[in-house]
Amino acid sequence: MSRYRLPVAVLLLAIVATASTSGASLYRIKSGDTLSGIAHHFHMSLHRLVAFNHLPGPGTTIYAGATLRIPTGPPRHTAAKPARTTHTVVSTYIVKPGDNLTAIAKRFRASAHRIAAYSHLRNRSMIYVGQRLRIPHDVRTRGGSSGSSASHGAYQLSGPAPSQATVAAVLRATARRWHIDPRLVLAVGWQESGFNQRWISSTGAVGAMQVEPYTGEFVSKYVVRRHLDLHKISDNATAGVALLTVLLRETHGNAAKAVAGYYQGLASVQSRGMYDDTKRYVANVLALRNRF
Repeated sequence: MSRYRLPVAVLLLAIVATASTSGASLYRIKSGDTLSGIAHHFHMSLHRLVAFNHLPGPGTTIYAGATLRIPTGPPRHTAAKPARTTHTVVSTYIVKPGDNLTAIAKRFRASAHRIAAYSHLRNRSMIYVGQRLRIPHDVRTRGGSSGSSASHGAYQLSGPAPSQATVAAVLRATARRWHIDPRLVLAVGWQESGFNQRWISSTGAVGAMQVEPYTGEFVSKYVVRRHLDLHKISDNATAGVALLTVLLRETHGNAAKAVAGYYQGLASVQSRGMYDDTKRYVANVLALRNRF
């Protein structure tokens, strides 16, 4: 999911210092900034700010005039962190009619040059239907761990990767359980990851449906009401499909607006309109829907 993605409405707000409490400063909320912008301004993670204020999630609706608590002390867990390491995970993509290398690179958020190099292409402008391309993804971890580091948004999925056919089958079945058009879910899944459950974005979005960890937590607690492990394809599909269901309900079944909300954040779409990259994303998803 993109950097704009949030599960529910986030109002613009700004902050003015009003008081101080033990371990925290109090700020009165006014128009002018975003919750993520406040976290960045005070050099803390969005997750910490949300947790410190006991908010339901990063997309919580916040009202002007209310107060927000800003932690003044260090995070509870301050143990030294191991150095970051980066390694490359390579997935395989089979060229389809209408594909070109530039579009494939954008779809997978990868470098066309690196795809060409890893796939041993002699001519980057000539690829053919049925050709297997190797798509390199750089994954950052700490200390070589195969687990996750939520505070730094870097995730690596462990275990064997399900095939594209398996991912498609899970997405289709999950869509039917949630009474949502399976073609739309498949289109979003393909646009997001190419049905690659191993794919981790630079922002930490996980798996086939590219669900941000904080979005997964929100959906777990307030939509499906059970723990979801985004590393598992079944739960990853549930998180993505449940979020799409909520967005479709909020947009009265408008697929284009729901898809835009999945990518950019519905509050942002409603207040600012679709960004240019959001328009391209929506157009791609709706076109893909007709192919499934």
